[in-house]
Amino acid sequence: MSGEGDGAARERPVLGVDTHPSATVIRLGGDLDLYNADDVRDALADAAAHNPGRVVVDLSQVTFLDSTALGVLLEARAALPPGALHVAAPQLEAMRALRVSGLDRHLPVHESVDAALAAD
Repeated sequence: MSGEGDGAARERPVLGVDTHPSATVIRLGGDLDLYNADDVRDALADAAAHNPGRVVVDLSQVTFLDSTALGVLLEARAALPPGALHVAAPQLEAMRALRVSGLDRHLPVHESVDAALAAD
């Protein structure tokens, strides 16, 4: 069975997790939607469980975010201390989703991972 909704044929959304002295960077890629939201949710929950000072979500390789993926970011924001969740390097479609949803007003959005790691 292959089709648009077939999650088995899709690439995993979590490309990697990098640990820094005071932050965890979660690199995501592809389309983030209902079909893979649990993978993203699990990666964010695992990062939060280790109590980093900051969690940076690298969206540089994300091509699409749906409302489910945006909801996962909101859940992570609520699970972390205030100001701990940062978004880095969203491309055009991801930035559009953040703006339309208003999430860009509730999460720090940075041009790069380095900028997110260096932000006060």
